[in-house]
Amino acid sequence: MKRTVLITGASKGIGKAIALKLSQDGFNIVVHYHSDKPGALDTLNRIKQSGGEARLLQFDISHRSQCQQIIEADIEQYGAYYGVINNAGIIRDGAFPALTENDWQDVIHTDLDSFYNVLHPCVMPMIGLRSGGRIIVISSVSGIVGNRGQVNYSAAKAGLIGATKALALELAKRKITVNCIAPGLIDTGILDMEPIALQEAMKMIPLKRMGQIDEVAGLASYLMSDIAGYVTRQVISINGGMI
Repeated sequence: MKRTVLITGASKGIGKAIALKLSQDGFNIVVHYHSDKPGALDTLNRIKQSGGEARLLQFDISHRSQCQQIIEADIEQYGAYYGVINNAGIIRDGAFPALTENDWQDVIHTDLDSFYNVLHPCVMPMIGLRSGGRIIVISSVSGIVGNRGQVNYSAAKAGLIGATKALALELAKRKITVNCIAPGLIDTGILDMEPIALQEAMKMIPLKRMGQIDEVAGLASYLMSDIAGYVTRQVISINGGMI
């Protein structure tokens, strides 16, 4: 029986690339989306066209009861997930004095609260499988060093790192690894940066290029694999040498 992996935000960018890669690795993929149904359907169809197995799941990662209800119903019908990749998130950039209350709350309630909202309904069923498991949390280099104009985002992503490290300790005896990927500047095709800001960011990268989504997907593929069974509680930053 194929192992199943839930990937949040799998309709575009890094989430889509990870979904396609893990399908190639032989996993059954649960393609989560919130509002981008066409993108999610594209991910689903590409997986099926290549001979993989996948299904869609739609919910708002910032809505706790909705996450619980939909995830529990999916697990009830199809069985527990072997792996979960907590990838989905939002950005509301701006200088701190200009951040509105909503800019702060939306990012924290979406990016950080999703750790609890998504993973909490998944963990006990995963333990119940008694076959180990994999949890990967997508943070950011901003959560490690902070970033100008991203106080809210940096706070949320740093919180994810702390939560990852703590959960890894709790689940280690169950042979469930919990790790964090912290991407730097990644070309997702929808990079929303001012040209001057992009120029400044590139100066900080020794490799002098943006990362590719397939490179992040390759790291996720390794962490989800059996050979990575001794890797847990780690924050792996894929950033071209930025830090």
